[in-house]
Amino acid sequence: MAASAPAGDPFEALGDPNRRAIVELLSRGESSVQELADALPISRPAVSRHLRLLKEAGLVVEEPLGTRRIYRLQDDGVEAAQAYLAQVWGDVVTRFRLTAENTTPRRTGTKPGRR
Repeated sequence: MAASAPAGDPFEALGDPNRRAIVELLSRGESSVQELADALPISRPAVSRHLRLLKEAGLVVEEPLGTRRIYRLQDDGVEAAQAYLAQVWGDVVTRFRLTAENTTPRRTGTKPGRR
């Protein structure tokens, strides 16, 4: 049975600098809402709202641990975003590298016969 697609757009979710900061913090390891709020200049309720959007976009998952919720990056969601970027930018990077390798640099400011 295939996993359902996330409701939100991961790139839209990453458009907010606070959500990018949360993803960056979670890339170092799992954290609770309070731990994330302590590391950021925003309130605990704001962190919870951002986490909800990141979860809807398939970028984070939560796990109940007693009365707390522990958040971590959702590997599948992050890998899907990375694969998309690699596909799009990989083609661009390959074309740029081929162009750069097959182009003779032009020297400026020198006269013919002098270096």
